[in-house]
Amino acid sequence: MIYEVSEGKAAAVRIELKEISDGQYRVAIGGEEFGVDAVKSGPTIYSIIENGRQYEASVDEQGAHGFDVLIKGHLFHLKAVDERSKLLAEQAAVAASGPQTIQADMPGKVVKVSAAVGDEVREGQGIVVVEAMKMENEIFSPIAGRIKELPASEGQTVETGATLFVVEPLENSA
Repeated sequence: MIYEVSEGKAAAVRIELKEISDGQYRVAIGGEEFGVDAVKSGPTIYSIIENGRQYEASVDEQGAHGFDVLIKGHLFHLKAVDERSKLLAEQAAVAASGPQTIQADMPGKVVKVSAAVGDEVREGQGIVVVEAMKMENEIFSPIAGRIKELPASEGQTVETGATLFVVEPLENSA
């Protein structure tokens, strides 16, 4: 998976994260590649080994794409956007007005639904979480609006292209 990660007003850095095996990853940052062992050792704690050095990182989610990461007494306020979320945001920005249908990008299992039909949602609000390839992917509303359809339900398996939810702009809602 490829992410664009930034801190504050600094330019985003492209990070490629590829799981080699359970808990082992190949990370590429700015043309440099290295191996990392990482395991979740608590609700927000990760144990990381990189180049023989062990680190403990505390990771707290801070809204859509935001993370506070504490490593060795240093706190980083990061924003990480994966390719799919970036593409959805770009498509939403150029999409014509009207209802937006959000579909599954790959097969997976719905593990969380955070809205209901009729709910008003803001742009960037998490609506559905789909687990695919051992990773949870939160799917965000591309626009501010009202949930018109929500065929996705917790525990349901979905195929590529399955409709997860439909959101319509508030100005078009009755």
